[in-house]
Amino acid sequence: MSAKKSLQRPKGMQDVLPEDRRYWDFVIHAATDLAQRYGFERVDVPIIEDTELFARGVGTASDVFVQKEMYTIEEPDGSSIALRPEFTAGVMRAHIQNGMSSWPQPVKIFTMGPIFRRERPQAGRFRQHSQFDAEILGETDPAADLEVMMLAMNLYRDLGYQGLTFQLNSTGCPHCRPGYLELLTAYLSTYAGKLAPIDNERLEKNPLRVLDSKEPGMDELLASAPHIVDHLCEDCAAHFADLRLMLDNMEQSYTINFRLVRGLDYYTKTVFEVWAQGIGAQAAVCGGGRYDGLAEAIGGPSIPGVGFGSGIERIVMGLKQQGIEPPESAKPIALVAHFGGATKIAAVQLCYRLREAGIGTRLAFARERRSLKSQMREANRSEVKFALIIGESELEEGFVAVRPLTGGDQARVPLSEIVDWVKNG
Repeated sequence: MSAKKSLQRPKGMQDVLPEDRRYWDFVIHAATDLAQRYGFERVDVPIIEDTELFARGVGTASDVFVQKEMYTIEEPDGSSIALRPEFTAGVMRAHIQNGMSSWPQPVKIFTMGPIFRRERPQAGRFRQHSQFDAEILGETDPAADLEVMMLAMNLYRDLGYQGLTFQLNSTGCPHCRPGYLELLTAYLSTYAGKLAPIDNERLEKNPLRVLDSKEPGMDELLASAPHIVDHLCEDCAAHFADLRLMLDNMEQSYTINFRLVRGLDYYTKTVFEVWAQGIGAQAAVCGGGRYDGLAEAIGGPSIPGVGFGSGIERIVMGLKQQGIEPPESAKPIALVAHFGGATKIAAVQLCYRLREAGIGTRLAFARERRSLKSQMREANRSEVKFALIIGESELEEGFVAVRPLTGGDQARVPLSEIVDWVKNG
């Protein structure tokens, strides 16, 4: 009979082990603290939504649909649900369903958690990856665009990233974009024979996405393509000029990137990315923009919005590439050793007394009597500061033997005083 095959995690997934988890905790704490200082409040939305939400919101011409990246489930009643491939459509659905238009405006909310895309795994991007997401809903002021941009920028600054700058563009609106798309399509069509199959497909369904192509030869081909910022309507041009004026007055570095369009269909007007130096070929660390037509696309009233998403795995990878170390995780400072029987009972009780006093403590587990030498090896591996030893004589006399593991002499401390002694030791 053949041995059972060892089960592995699915392709594109990862296990976050303690050494990496301290990076994650560092990022999550920084993101939460910063968002709350900006006046954002946390919400959480379901991991699973109706597939139709993403069909309407993300768009069937986006890569999520074109490349069949969504994980969908057919329900017994014939309906379809999907693991969320992004946050914004679900956040907007929650805004509409929960009547957030009656809240003090604008609504400033953030969330974080896993999203799912069946795409080719690559450095810092997995089929399940986690995002920090921030949105301002119900406001058209370009200052709201600036606020989410600076929230993104300052998150990376607070984490210690260097060489940060914005890449910025406008994708226009339903009034001016069609005219630009005609020009772009006419230009790209003259090169249809040189386009990769995926770009020809994009040309048919969503020509803007060709600007974002990473296929060989596209940098040269697109160098002479028309720029959308040269064809904006009066409203979009004024919005973009206002945003740039605020960035200029803040002396905030940015580059107009006419090829920046983002990957989802709901974006209008502002789109941006934060780029960092020294993190390898993929300089973009996060991105977002404005999506004033999303609420109507999913069946709601007109609700303007602007926001961004930042992948936590990507942030962690960048921290490592830039040599940024997060604070060490809190670890136990004491291990309680014993010799079974009544000494084990006393050791268990002491562990919980110490923990209730806020002192991180390990208990040396042993169903039967275990040598002190073995327990000291565990204490050394655990890098605790003290080994607290309760033997039969210590138990009888009401003491604890304290052995410092970083130098110093062993001491005997009354059991009634040990908590204060460890706190001050």
